[in-house]
Amino acid sequence: MKNYLLDSLFINMLRLRAICPFSWRVFQFRTCSCKPLISQMITCTDEEQVFDLIEKNKAILSEKQVECAFNILWQFQKQKTSFLKNVDCIRDHPQFLTLHNLATSQMEFMNDDTLVNVLYITQQCATEAHDLVAALVTEAWRRLERFDINVLSKFSSCLAKQNLYFSPLMGKIADIVHRNLETIEDLRSLSVLMVSISSLISQRFQEQLVNKTENLFDTIDSSQVNVARRIVQFLRNIKYSYYPLLERCNKVFLSNMNHLDLDSISKILSLYHSLQFHSFEFVKTAKKRLAEMIPLFDHPDGFVKLFVALGPIAGPEEKKQYLKISVIPSEISILVYALSILPSSHLDEVGISRIEAILPQCDLNDLNGFATSVLRWIHYDRKCLDNTTGKQLKLLQKLDHFGLQRLRKCNNLNLLWEELKSLKGDWFAESLLEETAGTLHRLMEEINYKNVAEIASFISRTNYFSTLLLDRIASVVVQQSQKIHPYVILDIILPFSIFNYDPPQNDEFFRICIQYLNSYLSGLDPLMLVFLGYSLATLGYFPEDLLKAIFNIKFLAKMDSQLEFLCSSLNMKVQFRLMELNRAVCLECPEYQIPWFHDRFCQQQYNKDFGSMNGAQQQIYKMLAEVLGGTNCVKASVLTPYYHRIDFECILDKRKKALPYGSHNITLGKLPETHWESHTQITGSRLPPGAERIALEFLDSRAFCRNIPHLKGKSAMKKRQLEILGYRVIQIPHFEWNSMALSTKEARMDYLRERIFGKSTS
Repeated sequence: MKNYLLDSLFINMLRLRAICPFSWRVFQFRTCSCKPLISQMITCTDEEQVFDLIEKNKAILSEKQVECAFNILWQFQKQKTSFLKNVDCIRDHPQFLTLHNLATSQMEFMNDDTLVNVLYITQQCATEAHDLVAALVTEAWRRLERFDINVLSKFSSCLAKQNLYFSPLMGKIADIVHRNLETIEDLRSLSVLMVSISSLISQRFQEQLVNKTENLFDTIDSSQVNVARRIVQFLRNIKYSYYPLLERCNKVFLSNMNHLDLDSISKILSLYHSLQFHSFEFVKTAKKRLAEMIPLFDHPDGFVKLFVALGPIAGPEEKKQYLKISVIPSEISILVYALSILPSSHLDEVGISRIEAILPQCDLNDLNGFATSVLRWIHYDRKCLDNTTGKQLKLLQKLDHFGLQRLRKCNNLNLLWEELKSLKGDWFAESLLEETAGTLHRLMEEINYKNVAEIASFISRTNYFSTLLLDRIASVVVQQSQKIHPYVILDIILPFSIFNYDPPQNDEFFRICIQYLNSYLSGLDPLMLVFLGYSLATLGYFPEDLLKAIFNIKFLAKMDSQLEFLCSSLNMKVQFRLMELNRAVCLECPEYQIPWFHDRFCQQQYNKDFGSMNGAQQQIYKMLAEVLGGTNCVKASVLTPYYHRIDFECILDKRKKALPYGSHNITLGKLPETHWESHTQITGSRLPPGAERIALEFLDSRAFCRNIPHLKGKSAMKKRQLEILGYRVIQIPHFEWNSMALSTKEARMDYLRERIFGKSTS
């Protein structure tokens, strides 16, 4: 029979062991001959012994014993130096799958603390355990409202590790913190939550958190460096240099300077630099502390780490000296970046040679970092293309070469993803995107339920249209849908929505996605449901259950309460997506009888956000006036019913002759007006018999995919809806208007005549 009381005692002692390892060594337990299983785990000296116990006792392991096994395995990992190597020994062990399955089967019996602890350790120990992580996150999501502040903060850190800062689940956590802020008294847990939710919350909520933090600051003792650092990080995230709180955190750092390591000093200095908070006492004390560390370094790399810690303190010449002795690509990348942002700094021949020497060792992140820095120098120096700048251009070519070589040699999709997931910037988009797509094509058989959402999200960000990759994603979903976590369905649908693409098995693919969503509607976050509804509507899918879940008073009230504490940019994005979804449903699914309720919102937005026409639009306007017979025959910047804005409108009678608008036309640059009878009625446009209303739209590069002129979903949906409103829609792509074939005014005039009247009349 299991001895649960004794097992619980040993779990608590295990936690004590993690905090006070020395005390554990000198304190010995006297156990009975038949040791409880947890006590046997605690006496293990390596991972193999733990796994042996799991194999022998897998039929009787309780949820507490499963937690204990995870705890001990994690303690072994933290004691070792080569973290990645030792993670493999856990992840690849045959008995880890047993532990994995036990955790999955006993998850619902775990208490809240155990559940989140197992999630935390699983993430730390086994990066491949995506399905277990997803299951644990799902169960935690179900319990979220009942979590205490400590469990909630640990769970938020788990989500942050997955880079889910903008996920609906993190939004739900922000909502819980907002509703319970007055009752929170634990600054340690609150400080973790503040770093996690800072990207989501409104300015008002940010100020409330700052005030709460200041009120609770005296509840922590002067040794709480991590709490103080998280507070400063939060202030940096919200771009708020609140000096009273910064001063109090600074005192904590100063009182603990003798215990701060290089990384801590470096991070604090970086935070201060971002906040423009100048503590001369901290800089002076930090320099003294760093000087004391110099004898600890017996290798040039140590001096590079010292420089990294000095950060803003070190000057350009110091940085160049450190660059000359560094041998680690990631550190050289940091040094080069630091030099590139200094005023009047140049990358000399020694620095260029240093970079060139380590290029064969660099991964894509290192290469991207170098390229970003070199491009910055070239931009600064292009006015004087001297010999150094010429060498920088050659260095950029070498970076292209090594980046392409690394992609061509890659034969593992998961390893490739580790390098791709954080890449951004002009160099990657211009130099490596095509080859990256080719590599993904080559490795696409490795796309599975574990990584399909990540790959789909990456494709969305790159704006690179590939039917091969999208078809593979759809196929994986169709075959393995039950293994895919519900909150990643949005990431999976998104590229199809963005690129306006139906895969060959589109009916089955979207049916499965929609059915899967329907079973989770009550548990999904309101913001996620809005984005899901919009993405599906872009493609012309309007699932009734999803729409009824969104367009009801209870849901909208709940969403309004969340919008109050979201940052302004996310708040506005959600409101626009809800408006666009409302418009799509009213126009394309009138049988659902969902009312249009965004008149006031649209009027407010167009009153404050009306831009002038660009150069191409002005050209088209003048030529349209000539083609149609005068400026009174073309209307610019028109708002339609339901507030679509179109570039130009004209009306042709039954003889294909343009009808004048009389005095109703507008001056360019002024607020557009709707000249139809009502914003919300399609009928009543009062056209003469046989006449047609024409909308002309100039489509810039944003309307098309990056690699081919394929019309994206948002522009395709707009065309579809304008046609429902009674327009004949003429879209003028930028690549046609700016082509060699239309290089003269006469050619452009003929082009417009042919598009409007159906034949050239020149």
